[in-house]
Amino acid sequence: MSDLKPLEIVKELDKYIIGQNNAKRFVAIALRNRWRRQHVPKVLRDEIAPKNIILIGPTGVGKTEIARRLSKLTDSPFHKVEASKFTEVGYVGRDVESMIRDLVELTVNSVKSAEQEAVKEKAREIAEEKVLDLLLPKTPAPPSIKEENLNLLPDASSANDVSKSFSTREKLRKMLREKKLDDRYVDLDVSERTMPMVEIFSNVGMEELGISFKDMMGGFLPKNTKKRKVKVCEAMEILGQEEAQSLVDMDKVVKEAIEKVEQSGIIFLDEIDKIVGKDGGHGPDVSREGVQRDLLPLVEGSVVNTKYGPVKTDHVLFIASGAFHTTKPSDLIPELQGRFPIRVELNSLGYKEFIKILVEPKNALLLQYTALLKTEGIDITFEDDAVEEIAKIAQEVNDMTENIGARRLHTLMECLLEDILFEAPDIETKKVIIDGNHVREKLKDIKDDEDLSRYIL
Repeated sequence: MSDLKPLEIVKELDKYIIGQNNAKRFVAIALRNRWRRQHVPKVLRDEIAPKNIILIGPTGVGKTEIARRLSKLTDSPFHKVEASKFTEVGYVGRDVESMIRDLVELTVNSVKSAEQEAVKEKAREIAEEKVLDLLLPKTPAPPSIKEENLNLLPDASSANDVSKSFSTREKLRKMLREKKLDDRYVDLDVSERTMPMVEIFSNVGMEELGISFKDMMGGFLPKNTKKRKVKVCEAMEILGQEEAQSLVDMDKVVKEAIEKVEQSGIIFLDEIDKIVGKDGGHGPDVSREGVQRDLLPLVEGSVVNTKYGPVKTDHVLFIASGAFHTTKPSDLIPELQGRFPIRVELNSLGYKEFIKILVEPKNALLLQYTALLKTEGIDITFEDDAVEEIAKIAQEVNDMTENIGARRLHTLMECLLEDILFEAPDIETKKVIIDGNHVREKLKDIKDDEDLSRYIL
């Protein structure tokens, strides 16, 4: 991520998302600013606040897809949450601070996995020795016995036994590395910990405690070991994982994870329009406005207690998105509006964009269906006029019913290929061509019946 320029970030997003150039540009600038901030003088570094973004646009135009692709593109801690899952403290629902706790948890696991990968080779060597111990217990003698030391052993036969044992162990090691022993069974002590089923009911929820009850109880409960008969290859895997975990310094992992979250964490807050009250002051709108008030300290910068320690949110970047069908961004409480200075409007998708979505992206819809049917040995081809017809019908149905953007294409493709997908294993003709006429015939009756299309398309 540190090497990617804004132009390169946009090019990466272009591979999966059609159009929405403004949104891509602003997101790319925000990400690059994280890198720039790390290189300014330390005096200024803490003063530079992240410029949070609101993506505004109807459903199905690419808001969430931008978030998904960003999470794969950047090595920054990233967490996507839906605002509708949160409610004001005191109401039934998740506490807004839990999004920071989740982000820290994800980052700790990510850093821990990276550390385990770094010590994987060393862990494998230790696991190998333990498996050899199971196959052939170690002798008390050193691995190499010099001629002059043989007379120190009780008798010559003992010396020969030790030499043979060492020789056998080395032969077993060679066979183990060549995977010739993978199907042999060994007895392995596997640790397992049973947790008691405990429910805690509280109006503030477990998240308010800032600790994991299971982790707390886990320290008091003894580890139970169970002897299992497993294959050598499985024993290598189990022991390798155990050794990798024991080799990782968790204090270092936690410290690095918290620093990453504080300096380059990103939270994508989806469906932010769902916490906007239309009139406010009565009914569920009270709780919605309460979520905004609870969210405000996080966006402004505060300290959140997690089970790994306190985490500052001053430099966490928040990217929010919402359709704002029945509300406006200006309906947010003024303080929260001020914390989202960049607002980007995403364009509705039409006929031309649908054609591109069907064929151009790396994960294009037609490529997905082609790959799915290829598993059945069927070679399906979509003619140009078929692609145009699908795009045309998608736009017409969106205009006629609810506009759900590119998601309409998924529904149309399922209806169009329903018979082929069902009969694929038994179809004798392995080459199928879909043209414009086939699309019109298959979807005509549904599209023309407006009442039916509302439910099916």
